Amino acid sequence: MKRSRAPTSLILAGLLAFILSLAGQTARAAEGEMSKESKACLSCHDKDGMTKTLESGEALSLAISAKAYTESMHKKTDCEDCHSNLDAKTHGKATTAIKSKREFALGMRDSCRDCHKKKATEYDDSVHAALIKAGSKKAPLCTDCHNPHTVRSAKVVGPIAETPCAKCHEAIFKAYSKDVHGLERVAKGISAPLCAGCHQAHAVKAASMGEGVKDACLACHKEAVNQHKDWLPNTALHFEAISCPVCHAPDAQRRVNLRLYDSTAKRQVAEKTGVPKFEKRTDAADSKDMGLDERALWSLLKEFNQDGGDGKMLLRGRLEVRSGVEAHQLSEKSKAIKDCDTCHKQGAAAFQSVTLTIAGPDGRPLRHGVQNEVLNSLTSMDSVRGFYAIGSTRIKLLDYLLILVVLGAASVPLVHMTIKRLFKGVREKLEAERLAAVQDLGKQASTGHRQAADNASK
Repeated sequence: MKRSRAPTSLILAGLLAFILSLAGQTARAAEGEMSKESKACLSCHDKDGMTKTLESGEALSLAISAKAYTESMHKKTDCEDCHSNLDAKTHGKATTAIKSKREFALGMRDSCRDCHKKKATEYDDSVHAALIKAGSKKAPLCTDCHNPHTVRSAKVVGPIAETPCAKCHEAIFKAYSKDVHGLERVAKGISAPLCAGCHQAHAVKAASMGEGVKDACLACHKEAVNQHKDWLPNTALHFEAISCPVCHAPDAQRRVNLRLYDSTAKRQVAEKTGVPKFEKRTDAADSKDMGLDERALWSLLKEFNQDGGDGKMLLRGRLEVRSGVEAHQLSEKSKAIKDCDTCHKQGAAAFQSVTLTIAGPDGRPLRHGVQNEVLNSLTSMDSVRGFYAIGSTRIKLLDYLLILVVLGAASVPLVHMTIKRLFKGVREKLEAERLAAVQDLGKQASTGHRQAADNASK
């Protein structure tokens, strides 16, 4: 008697249907299908012109494109994941007080941190976060750069005009869009550097701090140092003391920036929050606002040394362009400055503007003018370091001493040969007298030996 296979077939069919159902759900999840709650949210918010008037009088847009959201990087994120403070029962029915757009954006930051912990940590150490801590109402928050409902992958190349940095740094961005990098970006897309490529996207530091900008240049132009060695003397010193735009933005104005530096800790000195010593001291030392002279600069340095404990404060000279706009007006390398006389000549324009700089609490530079005669002063020999070169506008005594050393080194063999020739006759006479004396001694010794032998034989 044969058993019926119908139950087994039904079980297998049901199991297959269940597996296919799970696979379908997994596929829908992988495609970013939203939950019914999120769909319900978009069914109301997917309307143009939907706004809320805030206490500040601003109009906060509540319109969210369902199409744009499902194409964004957040398509797998449910609305309640970010807007966890909303109550579905009262939402849309009860009035929620919101002071301003800024206050609303500040309140939403923790939602970003829940998923983007690493980026949030980087941001917390940035100049932007420091500005917010200092009370700035313009420093960018997450939503100022990233629209949470339309955010796309950084790998998607969009028009450079849509770069969020351009909102705050408009003048710099206009300069960038016309320089060698911006033009290449338009022509080649993502292969050319954009703001975040040099300054980082979240861990943004003040451009005046450390060697960050130079390191960013060398990260792409890896052979730059070796290529410069083919024609540029003292290449390492030039790279240390001169910023790249000085030569690669040929139309820019230049200046010498004296950065206060802790030689023991090997870092730039930064002003502490709540202790504004730099501006008070420089204003007191330069009451007529004519720029710090050599004595004032020396005294100021001694004051900072007293504050620094075991550290030794000095001033590291660096040649740079005068503004961030000019730093983003880079030309093709064929137009870069290669004429040494641009800097190494009497009265070179680059050395006529001098500033003293310290990093502020937020990392941005605090500056005060310095009289350019400081660069020619013997008093600054021990305090100003970094870019002495013969023929430039630094301390003239060093030029003269160096020339004397070179001439002296070259003249030593000539003087030696001249003296040797002049005293050749004297040397020969002395040598002849020495030989004669030796011969006389030999004869006397020989005569003595013979007399001794004769006496012995008798």
